[in-house]
Amino acid sequence: MKDYIEERAVEVACYIIETRATVRQAAKKFGISKSTVHKDCAERLRMINPSLAMEVRKVLDVNKQERHIRGGLATKEKYLHMVR
Repeated sequence: MKDYIEERAVEVACYIIETRATVRQAAKKFGISKSTVHKDCAERLRMINPSLAMEVRKVLDVNKQERHIRGGLATKEKYLHMVR
């Protein structure tokens, strides 16, 4: 694996852990796709730094569990701003 990919994977993981960011937020911050963020955190990081991979996995699991709540809040916000 190329060095810059390893560095990016660690950097993205640290960002997610520190800010409790979602995959989408991390992708936007680093200018990469959601698939790349997921692959960095789920696969590549396991080979580079297993303990960091476990930490980021915990954050991503919490985000996944809360996903339906954020979606509901976004829908509520959308309809609150619609003209009646």
